[in-house]
Amino acid sequence: MTDAVTATENPDPPFESVQEVVDALREQGYIADTRLATTVFLLTRLDKPLLLEGPAGVGKTELAKMLALATGRRLLRLQCYEGQDETKALYEWDYGKQLMYTQILREKIGQVVEDAPDLHAAVERIGENESVFFSERFLAPRPLLEAIRSEQPVVLLIDEVDRADEALEAVLLETLGEFQISVPEVGTFTAKQKPYVLLTSNNTRDLAAALKRRCLHLFLDYPAAERELEIVRSKKTGLADALAEELVDVVRGLRELELRKAPSISETIDWARTLAVLGVDELNAQVLSDTVSVVVKYDKDVRKALDALPRLVDPNATIEEPGHGHGHGHGHGHGSDHSHDDDGDVDGRAKRADKDTAGRHGEGAYGTPTYAKGTEKDPGPATPRSVTPGQGSRSFGLGRRRAL
Repeated sequence: MTDAVTATENPDPPFESVQEVVDALREQGYIADTRLATTVFLLTRLDKPLLLEGPAGVGKTELAKMLALATGRRLLRLQCYEGQDETKALYEWDYGKQLMYTQILREKIGQVVEDAPDLHAAVERIGENESVFFSERFLAPRPLLEAIRSEQPVVLLIDEVDRADEALEAVLLETLGEFQISVPEVGTFTAKQKPYVLLTSNNTRDLAAALKRRCLHLFLDYPAAERELEIVRSKKTGLADALAEELVDVVRGLRELELRKAPSISETIDWARTLAVLGVDELNAQVLSDTVSVVVKYDKDVRKALDALPRLVDPNATIEEPGHGHGHGHGHGHGSDHSHDDDGDVDGRAKRADKDTAGRHGEGAYGTPTYAKGTEKDPGPATPRSVTPGQGSRSFGLGRRRAL
């Protein structure tokens, strides 16, 4: 086992001040405030990983992409997911390549063991050369090892680390703390050029304290209205500035609802582009309700959003009632008062309970007891009709047996 070359310090830091970070990211289309820019500046000077936590869609992943562009570094991305193991994050052996080389070198392997006196001696000789097949030649690097072995400095993005199992966090500790990876069959690889490492988390679970201790930390939340409007304008969506300002206010109002997924910044931008493509020159509850699926992606969230949009845009505005979703809408000629019941607003739970009431379909219907023949209907509890043994056996196919 051998050790690789020791890591070198990153020469010539890309930024001389926090303001340079702000300006460089802005040139790439990323609007950063002073707090975020300060954290990025420290990332480049202290050679420590940066852990970004916060809700989905606030620009955590985008920051890593823009930092790579601003610094001229290659971006390597490890997308985390449930059940991911270290072979998908660190490295794995290229078994196909090993097998191919074994087939090609079969004759040479035969020469090595041809004069071995017994099987034990042959195995020993092969064992003496097994390191040939467990060398860097057959090592398939994954993002973590590739970032450590890279000859050129890179930006390493470990995205949604909270989705991975806790076992992967333990694997990351060596990489994040010492910028090195140990491969038992080969040795320890230490970074020649320390990468800029950014980890993102959507807070689906708590991360280990050992992982957080090795990182700079920043909680990235939804931006203030002014900065979100600046972000939307910087993307050149084609929507008029006045309408963009109104739209940002609407989106911020939707985020205050108890939604399963709040609208992200990128979805605000998509909504602005959608309205621009439609040629909208005035925001009203109707046009927003027709396009709200751009930012709201769950059925229950859509209902809440449709209820809230009129008051978010104009408390006096009204919108058309959405269709029933079973093949017909309200535009088929029988008026907007169309309803499937005549009792107005009825509690759905009460109606479902009524469906379980015995006898609601009348005497003799499925699931209701019937009275014996020749008796008068009794207003008291019904007497179920008895079933003879013969009827029961015929019902279950026991009355007759086919001859085999």
